[in-house]
Amino acid sequence: MKSTRRALLSTALSATALTLGIASPTLVRADTPIKFQLDWRFEGPSALFLQPAAKGYFKQAGLDVTIDAGNGSGGTVTRVASGTYDMGFADLAALMEFHANNPDVPNKPVAIMMVYNNTPAAAFALKKSGIKTPADLVGKKLGAPVFDSGRKSWPIFAKANKLGAVTWISMDPPLRETMLVRGDVDVITGFTFTSLLNLEARGAKAEDVVVLPYAQYGVKLYGNVIIASPKFLKENPEAAKAFLKAFAKGAKDVLANPDASIDSVKARDGIINVKLEQRRLKMALDQVVNSPDARAEGFGQVKLPRLSLMASQVGDAFATKTRVNPEAVWTPAYLPSAADLNVLPKK
Repeated sequence: MKSTRRALLSTALSATALTLGIASPTLVRADTPIKFQLDWRFEGPSALFLQPAAKGYFKQAGLDVTIDAGNGSGGTVTRVASGTYDMGFADLAALMEFHANNPDVPNKPVAIMMVYNNTPAAAFALKKSGIKTPADLVGKKLGAPVFDSGRKSWPIFAKANKLGAVTWISMDPPLRETMLVRGDVDVITGFTFTSLLNLEARGAKAEDVVVLPYAQYGVKLYGNVIIASPKFLKENPEAAKAFLKAFAKGAKDVLANPDASIDSVKARDGIINVKLEQRRLKMALDQVVNSPDARAEGFGQVKLPRLSLMASQVGDAFATKTRVNPEAVWTPAYLPSAADLNVLPKK
């Protein structure tokens, strides 16, 4: 039975490889250039990518990797699709939305490695508001940028918790936490390891903030993934594999010693608050990288039933033009070996 399953899996992966034009792998060219864009600024979690670069892991793999900061997952997906970047780091929901809303656009990026096994999206309120559970959010005034992941996936959170109507207020990202502290809105949505620290920076004490993580309240969305251009994958299949292997090696270092890995972030942005970014990185690792779901499913990988459910939920919540095809947005064909993916320390 096990051999049959392995044969079926091998056949499926071979079919994926043929689709992407990698039936005959080639060796990585010396110093193959890769332009990579993050989803956001150089902050704690970006150490997952900056550390393997600083340690020379990409270079040792025959890659010349350039890593740039981003300004949101949507922008990263668009720039990889346009060919401006070869690879990137983006929210899987944003990738699904792009696919479903641009069915005729060629070179749509595909996800090749899972990094944030759970969505970092959460709702935040101040304890003095009396909000304690999702049920208390009904009828409240919520604030977030229009492109915020938590706002866009709110219908999924609301359905999972049987919530009624709320009112949304839009603002630019720098104003989100300020408006909650000032009382302009009752609740905000954002990433757990971003908004909580931003609230503290604006005078709120951690113990006075109520955090309702979507992942803990019935929302099983995947978070951020490494994406790549199909054109790049077709032309440089071995380079893509080498990138993921080197990334996994660096991620293992980060998970083993997160505090030290912030040096790689400091090297790219000299004005960061080191202690703050160390906290941010540890929160990200605990909540979405080394989470119970990640340990159960395996670092870097996805479960197809969960992926299919997410595709359906994103299509409904984001009101996409066409349905999301989970087989079109994800391929495991470039993942390194199980030994290389064994990066998560035991809790």
